[in-house]
Amino acid sequence: MAAMAPEQRILVRRVLEHVDDEPDVREVSMFGGRAIMVNNKMIVSVGRNGDLLVRVAADRHETLLSEPGAEQAQMGAGRDMGLGWITVAPEVIADDGRLAFWVDMAMRHNRAITRGESRSQGS
Repeated sequence: MAAMAPEQRILVRRVLEHVDDEPDVREVSMFGGRAIMVNNKMIVSVGRNGDLLVRVAADRHETLLSEPGAEQAQMGAGRDMGLGWITVAPEVIADDGRLAFWVDMAMRHNRAITRGESRSQGS
């Protein structure tokens, strides 16, 4: 992977501060950015241009699209990623409160699907 731009590196660090008490956190290259994984599932991916790809619950998707700077995530021009994938503009997440909001939305989804997997495996 090419070296991260300073702004991208700073945003990765800021996201990690929000999940530093989670037991299973790691970074991987994914979706053209730097993904933050919790419980082996992506919560967000920090884009090269400082935007944030956020994985949220599909049933909250439409409501969350009304948040400032949020839009339907795309995998290339005109190819929607589907429900539960939202991109948030860099200028919005420059605010610590807004970044915390989006990381929280992603972690809520992460916890729900992690609990669901545990139940289905009989744990």
